[in-house]
Amino acid sequence: MVMARIAAIQSALTPPTAPSAPPQATNGSSFAGMLTNAMGPGAVGAASPTAPIAGASGTGARIVAAAAGEVGQAEQPPGSNDSPRIAMYRSATAGAPGPGPWCAYFVSWACKQAGVPVGDHGQGFGSVDALYSWAQHAGRAQPASSGYVPRPGDLIVFNQHIGIVENVLPSGQIQTIEGNSSDRVSRRTHARSDAIGFVRTG
Repeated sequence: MVMARIAAIQSALTPPTAPSAPPQATNGSSFAGMLTNAMGPGAVGAASPTAPIAGASGTGARIVAAAAGEVGQAEQPPGSNDSPRIAMYRSATAGAPGPGPWCAYFVSWACKQAGVPVGDHGQGFGSVDALYSWAQHAGRAQPASSGYVPRPGDLIVFNQHIGIVENVLPSGQIQTIEGNSSDRVSRRTHARSDAIGFVRTG
């Protein structure tokens, strides 16, 4: 009797709770979707790497897509200029070259994947200087001082380094995908003044 009375008093003093709504998955019910929801909009890494890039179409879009799929590929062991995947990039260059600085091999591979191999005979290049010299003779080189606005898929040439333009920001900064950047395929952002020139691919 006493216990029943105590239970009745507790029940009267406890406020009613509203039934909880079932969790809703606003971005699909997959783990990736739940993770994106947890990070929230605008979180670093929340943007889809396959989101369309402004100004990318045709050849340029294919080059960017080939390169983007390789981001994170790294030298094995670190500092070796080699790995099974990097050997595949070198295979896009005539002459079966051995391990060495591989930024030009990487862009040669990405262009070949997109159906627009570089070189007079599509032979690719293992040297930044040789690739840019070919572009100059082929009428594809654009000095950085020329005012040319690169498009996604164009190549960006630095002093002894080369990458692929992924996007040009409204500020004029250039987002790139580069092989042999910190021993891996990496995304970077550069000021236009960092570049020596560009190579048109489309």
